[in-house]
Amino acid sequence: MADHVLITGGAGFIGTRLARRFVDAGHTVTVLDSLLPQVHGDHPETTSPLLRSLDGVATVIHGTVTSVDDLRTALRGATIVVHLAAETGTGQSMYEIDRYVDANVGGTAKLLDLLANEEHSVGRLVIASSRSIYGEGAYRTDDGRVVHPPHRSDADMAAGDFEVHAPGEGALEMIPTDEGAALHPSSVYGITKQMQESLIMTVAPTIGVEPVALRYQNVYGPGQSLKNPYTGILSIFSTLIRQGKSINIFEDGLESRDFVYIDDVVESTFLAATLPAAAGRVINVGSGVATTVNDVVDALFAAFGTTVPTTVTGNYRLGDIRHNIADTTVLRTVLDYTPQTDFRSGVGRFVEWVLTEPVEESGYERSLKEMAERSLLK
Repeated sequence: MADHVLITGGAGFIGTRLARRFVDAGHTVTVLDSLLPQVHGDHPETTSPLLRSLDGVATVIHGTVTSVDDLRTALRGATIVVHLAAETGTGQSMYEIDRYVDANVGGTAKLLDLLANEEHSVGRLVIASSRSIYGEGAYRTDDGRVVHPPHRSDADMAAGDFEVHAPGEGALEMIPTDEGAALHPSSVYGITKQMQESLIMTVAPTIGVEPVALRYQNVYGPGQSLKNPYTGILSIFSTLIRQGKSINIFEDGLESRDFVYIDDVVESTFLAATLPAAAGRVINVGSGVATTVNDVVDALFAAFGTTVPTTVTGNYRLGDIRHNIADTTVLRTVLDYTPQTDFRSGVGRFVEWVLTEPVEESGYERSLKEMAERSLLK
């Protein structure tokens, strides 16, 4: 049976590919997107390849989730909603607090308010949550207990100690974080993602809508913005390499993330929106593999076939975490899906695409200056 799918924020990196996946499966798609200049340029109709990729695929509504009227229009006929719309970027969230809360929390509240109080045909609501809600995630003590440490202190990091500590504990071993872990985000962005998820998982069942929360890890791949300095280090470092500029690595370069390829994220999201077994579930979407920042640089140099000078600076950003790797058991058992693309292969595909794109200023230096001026970058 064909569904009518609304994807909020659907003109972005994930949404455009997800729209194509639904259409290829026989569904119809509507996209609601504010077409932010930070992502799409000042004239999206001509400057945004992502937007153009939706031609003939989806009905696009240029609007925002902070507008009840725009949401009401976009919801007409929808049977599935995938809520991707959000302001993203851990660092930026720490000084554009009102904008992040308004879009992420306020927009989600408006969506739920409409579903609770007006007629609609929505049966399932998928929220794009984030690994950021875990904060530092899960660690094992030397006697085998699992703990969820507090945020790293400014004093420790200023002294060059970037590891995670818990009061009264010795050395800690990072382990994959499962969906039952304590939630204690370390940034405004993470707080808003936790609130989005909590609102949807609490309200949706009371109004007859099946909720699913997907806690995305670090998504990367072709189509990722190369201009937006808040989209991740793969894009930032790629632009610096192409410009022949040096790369400054924060902390000691051993901080790690779980990088998950865009195709795996799209397939996981499609399954979460369509499989009966996913109803009511919270699911990590990641590779389950730790990749350090040093590993990222090495993989990019190999894929580009060139190098640039690198410096491990010892600088750090308040709000950043040390490690966070997903336990993917629920992804594999509930959605019966295992990510297919390993990091080296994914980086190779990403770089092949990057080399077809123009070299543009990413705004990275400006973003660092903004953080330093607010004492968030040390």
